[in-house]
Amino acid sequence: MSNQGEQPVIDKLTAWAKAKPDIRAVILTSSRAKPNATLDEFSDYDVIFVAEDIKPYLQDESWLDEFGRVLVVYRDPVEIRFGFERFIRVTQYETGLKIDFTLWPVDLLKHVSQMKQLPDYIDDGYRILLDKDRLMQGMKTPSCRAFVPKPPTEVEYRNFIEECFSDVPYAVKQIRRGDYFPLQFTFHLMRCQKLAKLLEWKVEIEHGWSLKGAYYGKGLQKYLDPKLFTEIENTYAGYGFEANWESLSRIIKLFSRIAKEVGERMGYNYPEELETRILKYLQKVKGGELP
Repeated sequence: MSNQGEQPVIDKLTAWAKAKPDIRAVILTSSRAKPNATLDEFSDYDVIFVAEDIKPYLQDESWLDEFGRVLVVYRDPVEIRFGFERFIRVTQYETGLKIDFTLWPVDLLKHVSQMKQLPDYIDDGYRILLDKDRLMQGMKTPSCRAFVPKPPTEVEYRNFIEECFSDVPYAVKQIRRGDYFPLQFTFHLMRCQKLAKLLEWKVEIEHGWSLKGAYYGKGLQKYLDPKLFTEIENTYAGYGFEANWESLSRIIKLFSRIAKEVGERMGYNYPEELETRILKYLQKVKGGELP
């Protein structure tokens, strides 16, 4: 997305803050504050409003309406950061505009401005839209690498493999019970947390550990071979005893292949004996030998 598409939003945020005597600074963070970030019409605006007192904005949310007709709001609870209260209002507008508002007290900004190492969510990238009191003068330049993952050690790699396989006994128990909802949740964890993490490691290896990580595999698809992504899609199954066993089998096979590839490229040993034990256990439960 070009700067022309976002500039009216930036102008509106800045003008609103300029007209509010108690708002002393405005900071844009995350993807829209990073050079060369990939943006589209759904990319949200992560904005920090720095106020003399955040409580009025917490108690009366009518200010959210000043940026458009609100569709829905997600309210994070008040949190303590570096000894100061702050809160977030994730706001979706009917126009499609989405703004994640964070309210900081002035003293929190003063503290962050003096830090030798910025918090990750600031170090990931920020742009100063307004600073009435020059509070951010001298604030450390963001590295824009805060969320780029580091390669796992071999111990971390092997522990993660075991963590992934620890989901299998839950899945086989739930299939045998015909317990649909817990099973689908387990499948979700296996795909969107465990397999996604392995795929993230694979992609990072291929790109020199330079890409920003993301929750639940966000953005991974564009880096994957279409055939591999088709394999991932094929791990999903309809409801039914045999269909669920097949789904679990495909998840394990795909997981095993990617884990071995990652381990080989990093010079780590894949725990073959663990996989063998897990597969034997699976077959015994499926065949009715256990429990």
